[in-house]
Amino acid sequence: MAARNWTDEQKAIQAAKIRTWKPWRLSTGAKTLEGKAIVSKNRAIGTAKRQIEIEQAKKDFFYALDRLAKLTGK
Repeated sequence: MAARNWTDEQKAIQAAKIRTWKPWRLSTGAKTLEGKAIVSKNRAIGTAKRQIEIEQAKKDFFYALDRLAKLTGK
């Protein structure tokens, strides 16, 4: 399923609707010890994924830099 492409007007209308619903008032988070243990790891998992993305971007950058140096003879 493809992501929906929202126009700026549609985004504004949806944001206004959500502000009237206020779904965050019903959000309670984890209630059980097991659930709390799971969600407590979310930040670490996200940080680890970002670190992997950064390392890959560095590799890609240095590969491109090396190719450029070889192509320009520098």
